[in-house]
Amino acid sequence: MKYILTVLIFFFISGCGLKPSIDDPKLSDMQLNLESFLVGDLVAYGQFQDVLGNVSRRFTVNMLGEWDGTNLKLTEDFQYADGTTEQRIWYLKKTGEHAWSGTADGVIGQAEGLESGDTFYWNYTIDLPVPDGTMRVTFDDYMWLISEERMLNKAYMSKFGMPLGEVTIMFEKL
Repeated sequence: MKYILTVLIFFFISGCGLKPSIDDPKLSDMQLNLESFLVGDLVAYGQFQDVLGNVSRRFTVNMLGEWDGTNLKLTEDFQYADGTTEQRIWYLKKTGEHAWSGTADGVIGQAEGLESGDTFYWNYTIDLPVPDGTMRVTFDDYMWLISEERMLNKAYMSKFGMPLGEVTIMFEKL
C-alpha cells in the first residue's frame, strides 16, 4: 500500500510541477498568430505516451483552417496507426488581442487560450471517444512556433487532476 501511495504522490507532483508555462522565457523573437499559422492546409504527426512513457497511439492529422476575420474553423481528420479514423471540427473565436475561446464536439464548456510571443496555451475538458464510450479528460495544451512552417504541440492530459499522459504533435503548413 505504501508503494502505491508513493507512486500516486510522485505522479501528482510531477503532473503539477513539470509543465511549461505561458510565462516561461521565450526562446525566439517570433510571434505566433493562430489566424495566420492555422489557415490553409496543414498536416500533423503525433503520438500519445502514458505517464510511464509507453507510446500507445500514433496518428496523422490532415487539417484545413478557415479564417473569416474573427472566427477560425479548424477541421481535423485523424488517421490512427491502427487504421481507425476520427474527425474533430474546432470553432475558435479571437476574443482579445491575444486571447481565444473555442469549442468542438465533446468539449465541455469553452476552451480558453492565450498567445504570448511564440507560444500558445490552451486549456479544455473534453469527452474523448474510447472503444467502450467516452472518457472525460482535461488538456493543458502548449504550442510553440518553431518556424514559419512548423509548430510543436505538447498536451498534458489528466483526469480528476491526476496525469494520464502526454500528446506530442508536430504541425506543418503545406
